[in-house]
Amino acid sequence: MKKRILLVCLALTLILSLSVTGMAAGKFRVAMVTDVGGLGDKSFNDAAYDGLKMLQKQYGAEIKVVESSKMEDYVPNLKSLADQKFDVIWAIGFLMQDALTEVAKAYPDQHFGIIDAEIKSPNVRSVLFKEHEGSFLVGVIAAMDSKKHKVGFVGGMEFPLIKRFEAGYRAGVKAANPKTQVFSQYAGAFDNPTKGKELAASQFAIGADIIYHAAGATGLGVIAAAKEKGEGYWAIGVDKDQYAEGLVGGKSRVIASMIKRVDVGVLKTSVDALNGKFSGGTVELGLKEDGVGVSESAKKTASKKALAQVERFKKQIIAGKIKVPTDPKDVK
Repeated sequence: MKKRILLVCLALTLILSLSVTGMAAGKFRVAMVTDVGGLGDKSFNDAAYDGLKMLQKQYGAEIKVVESSKMEDYVPNLKSLADQKFDVIWAIGFLMQDALTEVAKAYPDQHFGIIDAEIKSPNVRSVLFKEHEGSFLVGVIAAMDSKKHKVGFVGGMEFPLIKRFEAGYRAGVKAANPKTQVFSQYAGAFDNPTKGKELAASQFAIGADIIYHAAGATGLGVIAAAKEKGEGYWAIGVDKDQYAEGLVGGKSRVIASMIKRVDVGVLKTSVDALNGKFSGGTVELGLKEDGVGVSESAKKTASKKALAQVERFKKQIIAGKIKVPTDPKDVK
């Protein structure tokens, strides 16, 4: 009798062991839907994808990317991933706010994340950034290192979010050198490098020697224009370090990049879900949280004087002594 009981206990232990092993073997699955800029923008979408690759490398997660060729793709792309029951599904960019709002209601048990937009839903984590703070610092570099005291800005689409980049940049320029003139234009798209190059060329033609872009793949055209213009002309990258995109003959025409840690936002929220700690709500990352900043590569290209000013202003912003505007109209 005792032998039979022992055998039953051993069998139950084996079953439980196999069950737990099976659960552990089940891969954590995370997917993302790009905005229309798609992968290969060397900027926003690629930064989010970097977050997925970090999950894959560090946690063995299964990852998937679905690219959108037009805005009408957002809802069906999100629904398709929800039907496949991924653990976390990311909507990359503010252009997807309406689409995710709709889909999140239809799939209340699905965990979603969105970058650069706020959705008040218990199954959505919204990750926002203080782009204006990081943009202020590259504006300081532009003003300090411009030889002509004329600099430019090229935005993707004229939305409040992109205006935050422009506002911070203008404020940084004016704080470092009030006499510096700032040109500003919008391409009307995030996926048109040809238009970006055209706008940058026009700004270079009227005297600008440094141009900051917040335009996704369109901004690759801004960098191309700086490379074509050559010595004495620069682009400022965005979201990721775009130093490599500016290389010509071993030297880069990207003087600095405004880093936006989209990758970290994707990683941290996804890990919360992995650890059973996912919750809806909003997180906002700025200079204090190391969510935005200036690329390390700027040490190779920007002047020491400019970088010293960047550190000075950075400390003041973090301490709350400088409040960076979010609307270009508020820049004095």
